[in-house]
Amino acid sequence: MLPFLLLATRDHDTAAEAEYGSVLRHTGLDASDLVHLRIESQALPPLDLADFSGVILGGSSFSISDETKSPVQQRVEADLAVLVNRIVDADFPFLGMCYGVGTVSSHLGGVVDREFGEPVGAIEVTLTDAGLADPLLAGVSPRFHAFVGHKEACNGAPPNVEMLATGVDCPVQMYRVGSSVYVTQFHPELDADDLAGRMRIYQHAGYFHPSELDDLITMAANSQVNGEQHRVLRNFVELYAR
Repeated sequence: MLPFLLLATRDHDTAAEAEYGSVLRHTGLDASDLVHLRIESQALPPLDLADFSGVILGGSSFSISDETKSPVQQRVEADLAVLVNRIVDADFPFLGMCYGVGTVSSHLGGVVDREFGEPVGAIEVTLTDAGLADPLLAGVSPRFHAFVGHKEACNGAPPNVEMLATGVDCPVQMYRVGSSVYVTQFHPELDADDLAGRMRIYQHAGYFHPSELDDLITMAANSQVNGEQHRVLRNFVELYAR
């Protein structure tokens, strides 16, 4: 089998390794089948998409809508813009989680701003009719719960996408471009323990007040997030492994 590629932009070693671990665990892949590239620490090397079964883009501490961007963030966004152009044009299997919404929406001419940001929490996600029929959501209930925590989001769906899932406070939770390019605003890779670890790392990053950490960890442990969200990752691998 050709490996899958996980692109990471997290500038914290522990967070990057934890994200890789959670994606590995919930896709069911062996380590040899998931290539991990941290493109915040090095320029994105030349990639032949034919060498991979699919590409997964992880979350980020960067935001597309940031008014001030470091040279590293500017380079990461430029590298990803070139790659996303290729992926969308080729309709190559792609799954962008959280940060992927902003990256792909920008490519499509959508608006990414701070109007529909969501605090760290567990939300109910509702599948559209298209989502109910989409193979990436096979085995997922029409309404399920998943973890979120993002400062920005799509302000309306970009043109020419198929909306697959919606939320109350952030309407755009998942869409598809073409037949094989997917993005989620919610985090399909996070379970309660994953979220707790990530919150400890980003306690002072502005996603929540630092004093809320213990309460949020308890919230995650007692939430209705039951693992259905991981099916998105497992289905992605099962659909596109070659």
